[in-house]
Amino acid sequence: MSMTMNNEIEHSLDMGIDALRAQYAEGKVTPEKIMEDIRQRAEQYKDHNIWIHQLSQAEQSVWLEGLKEKPLDTHPLWGIPFVIKDNIDLAGIPTTAGCKEFAYTPDVSAQVVQQLIDAGAIPVGKANLDQFATGLNGTRSPYGACHNAFNYDYVSGGSSSGSAVSVALGLASFSLGTDTAGSGRIPACFNNLVGVKPSIGLLSATGLVPACRSLDCITIFSYNTDDANLVLSVAEGFDKRDGYSRANPFLNQARQYGLRTGPLMVGVIPEHQLKFFGDKGYQKAYEATLAKLKDEGFSFQEIDFAPFDEIAKLLYEGPWVSERYIAAQPLIDDKPEAIFPVVREIIAPGGKPPATSLFKAQYRINDLKQNCLAQIAQVDCLLTPTAGRHFTVAEMLAEPIKHNSELGYYTNFMNLLDLASIAVPTMMMESDMPFGITLVGSTFSDRELMSIANRIQQALPLKKGALDSIATPKNTTPVTSTKTIDVMVCGAHLTGQPLNWQLVERGAMLKAKTKTAASYRMYALAGGPPLRPGLVLDKEKGSAIEVEVWSIPTENFGSFVACIPAPLGIGKVILANGSQVSGFICEPSGIEGAEEITNFKGWKAYLSSI
Repeated sequence: MSMTMNNEIEHSLDMGIDALRAQYAEGKVTPEKIMEDIRQRAEQYKDHNIWIHQLSQAEQSVWLEGLKEKPLDTHPLWGIPFVIKDNIDLAGIPTTAGCKEFAYTPDVSAQVVQQLIDAGAIPVGKANLDQFATGLNGTRSPYGACHNAFNYDYVSGGSSSGSAVSVALGLASFSLGTDTAGSGRIPACFNNLVGVKPSIGLLSATGLVPACRSLDCITIFSYNTDDANLVLSVAEGFDKRDGYSRANPFLNQARQYGLRTGPLMVGVIPEHQLKFFGDKGYQKAYEATLAKLKDEGFSFQEIDFAPFDEIAKLLYEGPWVSERYIAAQPLIDDKPEAIFPVVREIIAPGGKPPATSLFKAQYRINDLKQNCLAQIAQVDCLLTPTAGRHFTVAEMLAEPIKHNSELGYYTNFMNLLDLASIAVPTMMMESDMPFGITLVGSTFSDRELMSIANRIQQALPLKKGALDSIATPKNTTPVTSTKTIDVMVCGAHLTGQPLNWQLVERGAMLKAKTKTAASYRMYALAGGPPLRPGLVLDKEKGSAIEVEVWSIPTENFGSFVACIPAPLGIGKVILANGSQVSGFICEPSGIEGAEEITNFKGWKAYLSSI
């Protein structure tokens, strides 16, 4: 399926970051045309209530014009369209948090938004949400209930409703949501996306309208873990203006995202503690997911979910509702009718709990936390269904509080325990609706979880978003070439390094870990992140360098090469056994002023020394 933009170019519906960057590098499309096409296609989905404010061409022009001063090869999100949940600030555009009477227009963007723009990303619009981020379903908005990307009759999930649906429908490459109780995971599950809920404080909350300030996280929706990791790498960073911001103490290791291999022991919930709230389809999909993962080398160990569930109940039944009250207090006190009825019913009582209730709840959480963290420490990660059931809009409106609470059964405990998590789609059900699971780990285990999620995506590959389900005929298998090209990598593309995903995403396989002939010198080039080496032939003074050889499908070789920035390129490299292979080399001009790497076997050894 394709469509014409301005009757000039054919635009595929692949909005993945790597695919768009390849199109830009090859001159097949421009960011201006991508943004115009998004506006045109968004007209088809007006009844989905995705937007609170979709940006016009004039409003986008300042960022599009700014790309002229940003080289594509040094700006990882150059021209990449993204959507912002409308409780996160974008300079010059109103922030409503889903409430017109609350709206204000910020002079500066949230720090996370600004870092993404600095890396070349282009905002598409401000997305609809459950008002004041209070809800997991997407129906609690005066701008209209946001509808699911796969089936209009079903809820989108919330509160980051428009953020998820926009990506699922191909109107952005990624989006920002928030998560206090599951808002960055439930919409991902319902719309076939990866949803990253980072460790609290890993992403700055400056410029975020708080729901529960002590628990809030800005989150990322994307098509795959590679895109999610790239966005997270750009967006993260300590912010002294945010009292809850934290520097990642495992920063170097944490950036080692890749493909988790080898045996895995995963914690799962015992059958008697699982809840699917009558949804046989979800139960069947969960059981099928575990069966497939078992075939892929996953082992399972049951944990006791009771303490997690008790903590989860404290989020809405305990004193933390007072934080939501604080965020909306001016309207609650002076103009309560401005607040969406169900939202008002939830947060209005938040002004009543005494301080003693908070301390008692904190005492209980800390007691339970010891048990929960001890169980997580025994496994590589915890695995749960992301949600127990997918409700229709009609069902949710009929029982808004009851069903919303049921949506949070597997999610509400997360931030109260200071855990990291990632929602991963695993299969399409017989109903043609998506199902997914969530991986849970300790604080700052974000990259470890993404590496496991990457393995799941390799084992259980899915189509991208709702549009691919429309574009690809059912019961057909894409035919791909079995021919490959061997490529030698020596730096950022090595296993475990920041750009290894560019190989993995293209179906490349590690063929060998070896060395070059003793004829090369290596230099640490200027620029980054990520840091990159330059390999230069020197038969007289060279040495053997540790490298890897990857086999990449022929049809994906061109897009891989298109991502390589100057002064690097692909040439012939001599290996230790005397054979020649295509591999990374550096133009001689690129090493002027660069640091030569000496006394090290290769790039990884050099990195471990700095």
